[in-house]
Amino acid sequence: MMYLHDVWVNWFESEENGYQVAQYHEWRKEDKIEVIDQTPLLYIKNHLFEYIENDLQELPASLLDTIYKRSFMRKGQTRNVVDYSCVITNGFESLAIDTIGYSIPVRKSRLIPRQEQLVYDMIKSAKPQGFGFKLRNYQKDYHILSMPPEQVRGLTRREREIKQILMLALDQLRTAGNLEELRYWLTEWDPKQYAVIRFLNVDEVWEKLFNGVKQGYSENHEAFCAKIVRGQPFLEKLWILEKEHAQDTSKS
Repeated sequence: MMYLHDVWVNWFESEENGYQVAQYHEWRKEDKIEVIDQTPLLYIKNHLFEYIENDLQELPASLLDTIYKRSFMRKGQTRNVVDYSCVITNGFESLAIDTIGYSIPVRKSRLIPRQEQLVYDMIKSAKPQGFGFKLRNYQKDYHILSMPPEQVRGLTRREREIKQILMLALDQLRTAGNLEELRYWLTEWDPKQYAVIRFLNVDEVWEKLFNGVKQGYSENHEAFCAKIVRGQPFLEKLWILEKEHAQDTSKS
């Protein structure tokens, strides 16, 4: 078995989509970076890599058996064993995962460039493993709180985060189903449609609002997010954190 040592990780927890696991150049100074003292390196087939990277489903039992208690985290002078953790690669991308004792990849991290290159050097003479995984009836489901990759392609980490906050707010709007409230927010998003908005029903208003917000990213997304989160403590806190980060970045 191949092993990596002193692996820097920036864990993203409970992120089912790989695009939410930030690349090294998007890591922030406030992120909590940890070091895995030793961890297995698995060269796996691409369909299995994508399944692990872009979902929170059960890992193959044979893969879990292979990595069981073979990783170690060092904290100070203490070396602690980790139940199920490893670095996986398909030969083009790499990802560190940790199940925190479960059978799903709860925590995910990208690697720093130097260690990612080491991964590719180490697997040059190896063949990818499938660990008995077959796609069968598996199909990745995307929805308002789990956007398809094309809706965030090309966005920065901050833009992805703000768009995610927007989707959380829109999901609450849709659940409430208040026609006048939906009309109000569609007017805020696209004032040009004011003349026709008052004639639209709930489904029509929702479709126009959602279809508008889900496409791309612009200054309008920023302004709309600032308005829609007001008075919602949880979402407003997330928005403030992203705003503060933008200010810190502009100063550096």
